[in-house]
Amino acid sequence: MTRSPILLIHGGAWDIPADLLEAHEQGVFDALQEGWRVLESGGSALDAVQSAVTSLENDPAFDAGRGSFLTRDGRVQLDALIMDGATLRAGGVACVERIRNPILAARLVLDRSPHVYFVGLGAETFAQSQGMTLIDNSELVLDRERRRLAEAHAREQAGAPDRTFSGHPESDPNETSHDTVGAVALDSEGRLAAATSTGGTLNKDPGRVGDSSLIGCGCYADNTAAAVSLTGWGEPIMKLVLGKWATDKVLAGRSPEQVAPEAMAYLLRRLGGHGGIILLAPDGRYGLAHNTPRMAWGIHTAAGPRTGTLLRDQDENESENS
Repeated sequence: MTRSPILLIHGGAWDIPADLLEAHEQGVFDALQEGWRVLESGGSALDAVQSAVTSLENDPAFDAGRGSFLTRDGRVQLDALIMDGATLRAGGVACVERIRNPILAARLVLDRSPHVYFVGLGAETFAQSQGMTLIDNSELVLDRERRRLAEAHAREQAGAPDRTFSGHPESDPNETSHDTVGAVALDSEGRLAAATSTGGTLNKDPGRVGDSSLIGCGCYADNTAAAVSLTGWGEPIMKLVLGKWATDKVLAGRSPEQVAPEAMAYLLRRLGGHGGIILLAPDGRYGLAHNTPRMAWGIHTAAGPRTGTLLRDQDENESENS
């Protein structure tokens, strides 16, 4: 049975400042166009989420690809995962420094390797062996992020608490940005796919890996259950294996509209975590929720695209563009 395709995207969940809203919504809109072109032409959900996330990685408004947060030593380290719900094939990379689009490297792992996950130099070597051109890490670093890292170091030296790593109930989601990006899609053949990509957390120790590239944590897809992508504080999401938790709830019969806010409530209740979620079922039902002040999001169906900035504890979008 032919289904009506759906593409659902997030561009990070945090207190997005008013002067950055337009850039976030435009970036999500552009990614919707890229992914929808694939679905509209009969392409796969897997190709659609790859195209959408690649677009987001190329947009410096987000914490993925060029313009990502810097590690403590001033470098960009990127993580990404892509997963095919029809076959449960997945590909992930983490701590890569010389790859412009980690989601493309993750797709190479999915398609061309018997393994599922590569990290660091091994991931870069594998990608290069498959024809990917490696770049210098400096091409991913923006002066904006150098200034942000310097400010974080100054706060640290002044004895201020580190609010960037999450998990403490007193942490304030207003203080840090979590622009991790992700997409989930349903194609005309009824196949689901998910992809998530991130530059991680500001001032993280080199080698730190968050939830985004870990199967069942920040990303998961299974045609019998749902496809999910998360954004936010990685450590609590990892501890709860929250992506798999959410898809299992859908498999058990609950709707994505119910499960998405339940997942965010569970994250906050158990570990004081903050974040956002997009969740898509094989019948086309979907849910999105967050427990941060705002989350950038977008959806494209046969009726057209919609983007907005979802406000916490509100059913309506703060702003929505057609």
